[in-house]
Amino acid sequence: MSHFLFLNASTREPGHVGNSETLARQAAAALPAGSAQTWLKLAELELPPFVDLRHTAGSYPLPEGDLKTLLDATLAATDLVFVSPVYWFSIPSPAKTYLDHWSAWLRVPGVDFKEKMAGKRLWVIATSGNRERAQPMFDSYRLCAEFLGMQFMPPLWGKGGAPGAVLDDGEALAAAQAYFGEPALA
Repeated sequence: MSHFLFLNASTREPGHVGNSETLARQAAAALPAGSAQTWLKLAELELPPFVDLRHTAGSYPLPEGDLKTLLDATLAATDLVFVSPVYWFSIPSPAKTYLDHWSAWLRVPGVDFKEKMAGKRLWVIATSGNRERAQPMFDSYRLCAEFLGMQFMPPLWGKGGAPGAVLDDGEALAAAQAYFGEPALA
């Protein structure tokens, strides 16, 4: 059975649904029956700044608290879906912090992070004012996926701006209905 982990990287204040989440929920509603979904809002988790110990300690302890919850959810998923508005042509800071912690998880004894991530699919659902200017962010996610042997799926992009703007993007809404249409990983 497929398990989709939706990682909402928006920094909108609590209680306000942004365009990327609106588009992602449209896509998630069309997932095949039986697909599990877990939704996490990264900005609401207590994610400490990443500290690079690669060339000093060399390894990391098993994470605790919200980082452990995030690691467990990441490993349990067959598909990771970044719900990622474009901020200054790049990955939002909560997602960047999460990705930085992948460097630690690669070095936690017994986790075998790289091996367990290989073969998973990485999706990106994003909104911004301009699709072309979102490309650097998409490239960053693609390179992360490639490094771990994950399959990078074509991004779903919609017109962003003020909350609700994506609802006027008929092309993006139609694409959302078919976005997860490929056979899911077993």
